[in-house]
Amino acid sequence: MNRTDRLYALVEELRAASPRPRSARWLAHRFEVSSRTIERDIGALQQAGVPIWAEPGRLGGYVVDRAHTLPPLNLTAAEAVAMAVALHRLGGGPFAEAGATALRKLLAVMPPADAAEARRLAGRVYLVGDGPAAPVPAAVADAVTARRALRIGYADRAGAATERVVEPLGFLGNPWHWYLLAWCRLRDGLRAFRVDRIASVAALPQPVTRDLVPDDLDIPPERVRALSLV
Repeated sequence: MNRTDRLYALVEELRAASPRPRSARWLAHRFEVSSRTIERDIGALQQAGVPIWAEPGRLGGYVVDRAHTLPPLNLTAAEAVAMAVALHRLGGGPFAEAGATALRKLLAVMPPADAAEARRLAGRVYLVGDGPAAPVPAAVADAVTARRALRIGYADRAGAATERVVEPLGFLGNPWHWYLLAWCRLRDGLRAFRVDRIASVAALPQPVTRDLVPDDLDIPPERVRALSLV
């Protein structure tokens, strides 16, 4: 069991046992690691905001407050990333840190595979400044998540319409617009398609065969950053 899976399982074990404590020794035997590893894991969970405390005494151990923790959530990777984008727009506002803590708590109780997929998807979202509030068509967002090619109808800045088959790789948001970052098979290169100029979208069965490399964005690195769920 890797550490991410173990952290998730630790919370669930303590939730199931609550209000009875579980000792570090008991948990170490349960997860086949050392007591010191359990103590480090508990410390990491506490830093992430999970309400775990230690009960002293011979029969003591670790206890989680069930009233302030959540069971496994059916939160999708896209939903977690949507929350992260919204929190990014809070900037330095008075609730920015509280929002980030809430998101970390949600990630801690998501099934590990879903949390890992959310982090991978977040790594394909790039922001310049605060990022836009404009909507992204659901079919476009779903294609980036599913990593499937799209056939799109697109109008350039002059209004000329073309049809393209593209491999969606990620998103770029600036303060005004969202752009679909995709490999254009017509132009045989990476292109940024402003989503409000995408007139039609059709999902195709072909998988995306490329990955987005940040250096391909041709934007000064100090101006752009990948979205983070950490």
